[in-house]
Amino acid sequence: MHLRGLIRKESLQILRDPSSIAIAFLMPVILLLLFGYGVSLDAKHVPIGYIVETPTPQTESLIGAFQHSQYFEPAAYNDMRSAEHALMSHRIDAILQLQNDFSSRLLADRPVPVQLIVNGVDANKARIVEGYVGSTVQDWLTRERTRRALPAGLPVEVAPRVWFNSELRSRDYLVPGLVAVIMTLIGALLTALVMAREWERGTLEALMVTPVALREILLGKLLPYFVLGMGGMMVSLVMALWLFDVPLRGSLLVLILSSALFLLAALGMGLLISVIARNQFVAALIAIITTFLPAFLLSGFIFDINSMPTWLQWITHIVAARYFVAILQTVFLAGDNWSTILPNAAALALMATFFIGVSRLRMSKRLE
Repeated sequence: MHLRGLIRKESLQILRDPSSIAIAFLMPVILLLLFGYGVSLDAKHVPIGYIVETPTPQTESLIGAFQHSQYFEPAAYNDMRSAEHALMSHRIDAILQLQNDFSSRLLADRPVPVQLIVNGVDANKARIVEGYVGSTVQDWLTRERTRRALPAGLPVEVAPRVWFNSELRSRDYLVPGLVAVIMTLIGALLTALVMAREWERGTLEALMVTPVALREILLGKLLPYFVLGMGGMMVSLVMALWLFDVPLRGSLLVLILSSALFLLAALGMGLLISVIARNQFVAALIAIITTFLPAFLLSGFIFDINSMPTWLQWITHIVAARYFVAILQTVFLAGDNWSTILPNAAALALMATFFIGVSRLRMSKRLE
């Protein structure tokens, strides 16, 4: 009876507080729209300048391959000086130079040097552009050799196949990871703010003098925000599947259960923060620093954990979002790979138990 009353009280408070509804349902929509449409790790329509010292049918054919590619927007330059000026002024990202002897070497079946200059300020984009240019030139050279009935230049032919994300769309990689960031904000930030507000107003201390047990107070606080967080997750899932066309190759039930485990861990973190801080501003600041930023930077959402220094890789093991991102990317893109799902789900269950347990102990000590 006590628990039912507490849940009803907290639910009414959520309905009367527009900010909680906005964080749970409006924020996922905004973040998914921003990241889904505004953030991309793909390099498309790259402005590239080209210099053809001696135009021939072969050079025109190669440049045509770039002009018909979705990855490039080629622009012609008369000399290297003007192309370098365009590169330095950021009008183009790369320069491709075809020298005077390009066609003669090609027709004589000799090695053909092609100069490529890439803007390396953004190292990741530079590597992508370099790979795209090399792939375009190699594909064109293969077609040219086939047309002229010449043997392949190399005795080994590589036939690449991409698993799990065959279209190489960064959106399919980013959107599932963004669900973890959204649920971190909903779980940790909302709980931290709400509990801290109760401390500031003194209503929590007043509640403690009633016959209500401490576990009922905790459940009364956690359950409504658990439902709210799962609602935000469902909004994110609907947008991922039907708006951004991200595949869901695994089980929906596995996704929901793992999301529930992660949300419990996030709620536990928010509860622990509010018990320690007892001030809304401080609680919000701590929640952002200890939950949102690690979820964004150290979870594998954007940056590859294996590429980080060893000491930083060890730190990522205390970030709950790391385990949830691994489950999300597996369930969405690969399917129900239990060797990945079960260990990460066990880690989430352990972290949820730890944070909620420590929060309860901390509250009992503070309120005695």
